[in-house]
Amino acid sequence: MDGSDGLPELGAVFWPVGTGDSTTLVVDDEVVVQVDLHDMAKAQEDTNAEMAVVDRLVDALPVQDGAPYLAVFVLTHADKDHCLGFADLLDRVRIGELWSTPRLWREYADPDAPELCADAIAFREESERRIRATLAAVEAGGQPDSGDRIRVVGHDADQSTYVYDGLPAEYLTGPGKALSVLDGRDCADRFTAFIHAPFKADAAAERNETSLSMQVTLTSTDTESGLSGPDGKLLLFGDLAHDTIMKIMDYSEYHDREHYLEWDVLLAPHHCSKRVMYAKNADGDEVVQFDVLEAFERHARTDATVVCSSATIPATDVAGANPPHRKAYDRYRDLAITGDVICTMSWLDESMPSPIVFGVDATGARIVRPDVVMAAPREAKIELAAAAPGHRLAAVTAAAVGVARALPTPEVTNSDVGSDETGLDRVQAAVAADRGGDAPDNPVGFGR
Repeated sequence: MDGSDGLPELGAVFWPVGTGDSTTLVVDDEVVVQVDLHDMAKAQEDTNAEMAVVDRLVDALPVQDGAPYLAVFVLTHADKDHCLGFADLLDRVRIGELWSTPRLWREYADPDAPELCADAIAFREESERRIRATLAAVEAGGQPDSGDRIRVVGHDADQSTYVYDGLPAEYLTGPGKALSVLDGRDCADRFTAFIHAPFKADAAAERNETSLSMQVTLTSTDTESGLSGPDGKLLLFGDLAHDTIMKIMDYSEYHDREHYLEWDVLLAPHHCSKRVMYAKNADGDEVVQFDVLEAFERHARTDATVVCSSATIPATDVAGANPPHRKAYDRYRDLAITGDVICTMSWLDESMPSPIVFGVDATGARIVRPDVVMAAPREAKIELAAAAPGHRLAAVTAAAVGVARALPTPEVTNSDVGSDETGLDRVQAAVAADRGGDAPDNPVGFGR
């Protein structure tokens, strides 16, 4: 791959943040998109491996007007494990544009709705400030500046009662639409987000089922010729469960939009929750729902990878336990894909997890090899990597790897590895352990 230390210029970083979502999309040197945030302040303590993402983003983001600059922050839904640390991020980083969903205001108006955490309230208040700024700019015959931009994604039958009612159509986006303008920049040659949900009919559903869901396409484009090359596709479903995911699948297939369901990376919905593929029957037994698994298989591209943004996968499930669920992880491993199923908190090493990096360049789209990730510039070189053209993904990766390397390294004894094993041997052994053993020679799959 091109770029610094073998890393490409274009891609995504899935941060190890425990059971929560923090996904950074690097579009180019100046445009970075953050989808959700689960900033673990305890990661600053040496004994914890979760990432303090805000600190690392401040280190790795481009600088504009003297401040770290994030082009877009996308909140799929307002659960704490998707927005923890937002107020701190807002205070320390200039965010060009926010993507929000109508559910924020439905919950604000509903006294019986689940209580929002402090960071979700901060996100709603900042969204409302931007709505007012946008309306004022439009009334004056202009457009909002970077730092005041807002986009509401989704529809709600009660929209006329909410503060965002009155925003011009260009600031509202519903399912079935594609977005490629990020903080006023047309990035269509490198980035497209096709919006799948939330649906208007689900506006009053539980919060998870109103998650902003999208397929993101990152396209490698030659900077000199302007010609497009290979692309990489990510499916991000937030915390959706089985029924809403199948609604997305059925609708897109019925309308011949299968290309919007393709994926190189599937971020396992709801942190590897069994609610994606299990339902209780009349006897109260959990029964696997093969339709969603078969749909995932149908639209997986070659070497597709499932990423579980969660704590380490348990050996067995305990009744009533929150995600991640072993049953879900095992079903993902049964998919007929030639790629892998990997967990953010056990990628390479449970004691020192490294970010999962997905890269796209002229040679294709893939999860970046473990040895390349581990060879990313150390934290001391982040500033240099960030300043060099085409090295933004390297800078973000370096920030994440730097924290992992700062943690105490567990002693490795001869009982763990042979004395003649190299560092790469140990990395590969860790990968094998993470996937639970060697992959079968032939994909198993459902209905095969």
